[in-house]
Amino acid sequence: MEWQPDEQGLQQVLQLLKDSQSPDTATQRAVQEKLEQLNQYPDFNNYLIFVLTSLKSEDEPTRSLSGLILKNNVKAHYQNFPPTVADFIKRECLNNIGDPSPLIRATIGILITTIASKGELQTWPELLPQLCNLLNSEDYNTCEGSFGALQKICEDSSELLDSDALNRPLNIMIPKFLQFFKHCSPKIRSHAIACVNQFIIGRAQALMDNIDTFIESLFALAGDEDCEVRKNVCRALVMLLEVRIDRLIPHMHSIIQYMLQRTQDADENVSLEACEFWLTLAEQPICKEALSGHLVQLIPILVNGMKYSEIDIILLKGDVEEDDNVPDSEQDIKPRFHKSRTVTLQHEGGEGEEGEDIDEDEDDDDDTLSDWNLRKCSAAALDVLANVFRDDLLPHLLPLLKGLLFHPDWVIKESGILVLGAIAEGCMQGMVPYLPELIPHLIQCLCDKKALVRSIACWTLSRYAHWVVSQPPDAHLKPLMTELLKRILDGNKRVQEAACSAFATLEEEACTELVPYLSFILDTLVFAFGKYQHKNLLILYDAIGTLADSVGHHLNQPEYIQKLMPPLIQKWNELKDEDKDLFPLLECLSSVATALQSGFLPYCEPVYQRCVTLVQKTLAQAMMYSQQPDQYEAPDKDFMIVALDLLSGLAEGLGGHVDQLVARSNIMTLLFQCMQDSMPEVRQSSFALLGDLTKACFPHVKPCIAEFMPILGTNLNPEFISVCNNATWAIGEICMQMGVEMQPYVALVLPHLVEIINRPNTPKTLLENTAITIGRLGYVCPQEVAPMLQQFIRPWCTSLRNIRDNEEKDSAFRGICVMIGVNPGGVVQDFIFFCDAVASWVSPKDDLRDMFYKILHGFKDQVGEENWQQFSEQFPPILKERLSACYGV
Repeated sequence: MEWQPDEQGLQQVLQLLKDSQSPDTATQRAVQEKLEQLNQYPDFNNYLIFVLTSLKSEDEPTRSLSGLILKNNVKAHYQNFPPTVADFIKRECLNNIGDPSPLIRATIGILITTIASKGELQTWPELLPQLCNLLNSEDYNTCEGSFGALQKICEDSSELLDSDALNRPLNIMIPKFLQFFKHCSPKIRSHAIACVNQFIIGRAQALMDNIDTFIESLFALAGDEDCEVRKNVCRALVMLLEVRIDRLIPHMHSIIQYMLQRTQDADENVSLEACEFWLTLAEQPICKEALSGHLVQLIPILVNGMKYSEIDIILLKGDVEEDDNVPDSEQDIKPRFHKSRTVTLQHEGGEGEEGEDIDEDEDDDDDTLSDWNLRKCSAAALDVLANVFRDDLLPHLLPLLKGLLFHPDWVIKESGILVLGAIAEGCMQGMVPYLPELIPHLIQCLCDKKALVRSIACWTLSRYAHWVVSQPPDAHLKPLMTELLKRILDGNKRVQEAACSAFATLEEEACTELVPYLSFILDTLVFAFGKYQHKNLLILYDAIGTLADSVGHHLNQPEYIQKLMPPLIQKWNELKDEDKDLFPLLECLSSVATALQSGFLPYCEPVYQRCVTLVQKTLAQAMMYSQQPDQYEAPDKDFMIVALDLLSGLAEGLGGHVDQLVARSNIMTLLFQCMQDSMPEVRQSSFALLGDLTKACFPHVKPCIAEFMPILGTNLNPEFISVCNNATWAIGEICMQMGVEMQPYVALVLPHLVEIINRPNTPKTLLENTAITIGRLGYVCPQEVAPMLQQFIRPWCTSLRNIRDNEEKDSAFRGICVMIGVNPGGVVQDFIFFCDAVASWVSPKDDLRDMFYKILHGFKDQVGEENWQQFSEQFPPILKERLSACYGV
């Protein structure tokens, strides 16, 4: 017997559905309670499906709501449905997928997908064949409803559909979908493409077998009048560019012509999809050759796409000039992520390592609209194309730029400034001749009456900061700095934000060039403290931290400390231990402490204490959570990570002065726990702190070494690059303090270090730190390390030839020399690499130079004059000259 509803029960369910549409919160609560009760009765779900599919007398919103409540029940309790109920629901869905109402069809489609996603595709074998069958229905509604459900299933389960688990239904489905590309209804054509599109990126075999039919069918739809169809065609071509460019190359000319048209489509969803094509093409090796002939058409289209749309301007409140008294709404503030401390070595002419930081501010010139839009996509495409074509782009751009940059309409002028910023990286060389005129014009735009022009000018100027700093300071740096500082105090929050970010970039480029202006800079930044709303305050901390990093110890002047520290400490005292705003403030203080060194002493006690408290609180909460997860929340470990990093900054800045603070706290016990934390970032920061404390106050570290070394050994695991890197560095610092007492620990760490230095594709920073630590270990325990010399000497030499002369390099090379003394045979086969590494020194200390001299001459005497001549013939000329000039060999 088919299930039938009981009239009274049906009325009860309908009343519930009516109540649940009430705005009153008390009624809503009652509805929730009633739902809980009714869910005890399995056939409650039969009533819900009955209202959705069969009760045509009810209004559509109520029927749809019934289906959505059922969907939530399926999500939460499907495994408890009796088989009769589950079968009834499935049957009703398939029988009514062609309901005349689009809303009901869509609701049934969602319900089918939800059941399918509960692992039911395997246990509902008739679902896919029936849906595919229903596509052939003469009834439009049935065909459309089935396609809607199939599209959702393809989106949710694309991998499962292409697996053996279901006997590869795609072999039937994909050819079937392709037939519908020619259907007379645009909605159905659109569904069909959307279904196939789900399988491009995963390279589903069934699609690859039909790839040529697919591409031909797409081309046939190129002129489709429906914008949803055009959008899906563009999306397909962009993805094919990534996975099957080989099939597109023969048609590339016409595809590009098509995409040029679509990028100008009247419908922004279509133009945005099409614009992605240029971004993707720029990453392909064929880009230059494919696009060269089309730049003359493409560049003006991209530039035109970079204008703000009218909608953008409304959303950005482009006509509001002053809003700096309006408090920020909390949801505007993006969560911040702390970048844990990684110890790097100093390289030639720069701090840390080039290209390690992922640029976070890529084209984010208007990030409150951080929805991806045509303007952003066009700007990003121009940026990547400038990196592909370099200065060949300029002949197409320069004639346009002139008209834009001086245009009376601010929207057009603004887009011109964005263009100038977007090409800065790729076309820098070609732009240099124009910059002496352009930079003053941009600095003038910083005073434009339109806030959106002022803010984009900040961003674009920051993209040329490197050039500005390379000129005599009075030429551009001074006027730029003066104007940017005024913009930091702008009446418009967006301009404040852009100016603060741009100023941070300028600080990084200018470094000590800023020292003469420090007083003026600090006055502005400190004044901004009292002026800024919440969101920009967080960016201001960054600008102050970057300033400290850039000018270093020059900040350690009583008058500067007097200006800067009181407002920072005031914020520090206002913030509670649970407040996430502590992150940027702690990061900022960490930079300031490192720069001020002894100048930070008067402020260090409360800062140090609070960091220890933050670590302790987080550890305690983590402990409670692990014991009773239902009673306690998991802690936010970022508080602990940031606190450990600030303690590192204090240890580095205060050096020996940190001794008393450490003596009066339980930091070593806490560190022992942090070093064993399950979260890699916590371990990473704790090893950085261990290394810094080892340098600053080793007597406090020494009693713990026997417990710490095994933990350090276990973390020499290159799977976590930064953890491994910091553990390696800390071991090297401990070596230098322990001396010969390191012996019992050599076997714990050396095999790991040798393995890491020989691994292919190890990142540069880790290689360098590993080489230094091996050298230091060999310096203090040569007898134990020298026997392995041959296993690491070659990668050791190649990884240290690029770093500049410093203490760490000095101690490492002494170690190698001592080890060669113990085991000269270990270096014979790779002696040329040793020679090259020695030649990388500019000015070694006298006693180190003597060590090099002895080894070089010892080797030469050992092999004899004639063999040495033959051997040194292999040297590059420059190496030969250096060795003969410096060491007389």
